[in-house]
Order: sequence, then structure tokens, then C-alpha cells
Amino acid sequence: MASSKAARVGEEVWKTRVDKVNAELVTLTYGTLVAQLCSDFDSNYAEVNKQLDKMGYNIGMRLIEDFFAKSGSQRCANLRETAEAISKIGFKIFLNISPTVTNWSADNKQFSLIFEENPLADFVELPDDGKAQDELWYSNILCGILRGALDMVQMQVEAHYVSDVLRGNDTTEMRVTLLRYIEDEMPPDDE
Repeated sequence: MASSKAARVGEEVWKTRVDKVNAELVTLTYGTLVAQLCSDFDSNYAEVNKQLDKMGYNIGMRLIEDFFAKSGSQRCANLRETAEAISKIGFKIFLNISPTVTNWSADNKQFSLIFEENPLADFVELPDDGKAQDELWYSNILCGILRGALDMVQMQVEAHYVSDVLRGNDTTEMRVTLLRYIEDEMPPDDE
């Protein structure tokens, strides 16, 4: 799917087929969730990151069905098409943003998503405890969502942040790496 077609599809779905939720409600609810995790795990930010990723993975496994139902998209032919669909359709449908796809690796198995805006991070200041700025990836749930959604379409990926404006970086960048295509496998003892 060409980038411009993906952008049109994303915009069309956003305008006509998506129930809107107040962005501030989402931001505040997500902020409360992250704050509670920080409290539950006594500011062990590595564990908070892991829990956000795990939650996101479970969300992504279910969100992919909604994505296909709303967008009418077909299976992508390769990782480049998948990246464009994620950026121009997926993020547009669910967060009304379109991160930039860039920094492709030579083997076309890695790319970056650059976020000009991140509605999850609006009104957010990381805890000033000397650790959060270096250890907490506040929007890590998005990495898990990508992993879960792509697992459901037989693409095992790793997704992680390499920079975040909340940490004082100039941009928010998520790096996505294709690990392998998952073959349909029969369970053991199943004929």
C-alpha cells in the first residue's frame, strides 16, 4: 500500500468510522495507570516498563481485529508496507497521530517511528527522583501494542524507545525490528 493511500485511508477512517474519546480523559487515565504501577513496584522502573509492555501486548492482540474491521486493510506484503500502515492508518485510527517512518536498516528489517506528538505524554512530568529520567519509558505500552498486533499477523518484532522528549531528548523515537515471520504451526499431538 502506497504511503499516500495509507494516509488517505487513515484520515477517512478517523473522520467517519471511529468513536471519539476525549484525549484529555485518555491522557489522565493512562497517567494514573503509570503512576499506580510506579507506586506498586516502588519506583522499579525496569519492572514498570515490563508491565506496560505486557499490558500493551495484550491490548495489541485484540486491537488488530478492530484495526482490520475499521480500515478494511488487507495483509501487507512486506515490512515497509506494514510500517506505513502502522504509521498512517493504525496510529491515526487509535490516537489521531501519524508518526514518521524513517531510519530503515540496510536489510529492511528495522525502522524508526518518530513521534512529533504523543497524546499519552501530554501534561506529563516524570518523577524527579533521579531515576525516572534514565529508566522509565513512559509510553512503553505502545511498544507492547505493536508487538501484540504484529504477532497476530505472524510478524514477531521487538519494539523499544531510543529517545523520549519526556527524558529531555529532542524527539521521541521508537525502534522496531523484525525478528522473524511466524509460520503457522500445528500444536503438538494435533493432527
